[in-house]
Amino acid sequence: MRRNELFEFKQFNIQQSHTAMKVGTDSDLLGTLSQGGEHTLDIGTGTGVLSLMLAQRYPNATIHAIEIDENACVDAQYNIDNSPFRQRITLQHIAFQDYIVKHNTPTYDSIVCNPPYFDQSLENDDLGRRRARHSSSLPFTILAKGVSTLLKKNGTFSVCIPPEVLNKFCDECLFYGLNLDTLYRIKTKPEKDAKRFVAIFRNCYVDNITTHNFCLRNSDNTRSSWYIELMQPFHL
Repeated sequence: MRRNELFEFKQFNIQQSHTAMKVGTDSDLLGTLSQGGEHTLDIGTGTGVLSLMLAQRYPNATIHAIEIDENACVDAQYNIDNSPFRQRITLQHIAFQDYIVKHNTPTYDSIVCNPPYFDQSLENDDLGRRRARHSSSLPFTILAKGVSTLLKKNGTFSVCIPPEVLNKFCDECLFYGLNLDTLYRIKTKPEKDAKRFVAIFRNCYVDNITTHNFCLRNSDNTRSSWYIELMQPFHL
């Protein structure tokens, strides 16, 4: 197994030789900052890393992970089966659009998703990467509508998205009654603009939006104390 096909965490490992999208900073941030619950849905689980991180953070949670890509499911099932959390995580090979048809009642306290956000005009030839990255595979309006159907009252919906689609995504969520509750603005360095946003929506009225501003690295390119502390329970 090549080095980049195995990502080691403190309590579990991620084998990622089949999936198109490897473990990265977005999954680190969403896995640590997202809001969990007793019953959680992980949409587009990929390698299963978000489900495993949430299972570690929330010891009483049961997590249902779904994934459209068959190759990614191979890695996710392996990673779940070989983790200490295998009894609390189930995986299903299914598109979110099909899942909604079969499950259309409020079931989950928490839903997490690292949604595809690139415009289809920029699509990659690789099917796995296209499904994982491009909004044509899961348009924002379908995602928001489906989440609003599955989420219990006061439930949370957590995503990691770039700044260029933040307003569009928030508008779609608001249309379906998902109100922005907490926003993490993540910079690469202090002098840079925010490149990632972890947004947490709530299925109820929200009076005030809580915002946080953090940096992954210091100006000298060393990891920030915030990021080191954030990932301390997970990174070796």
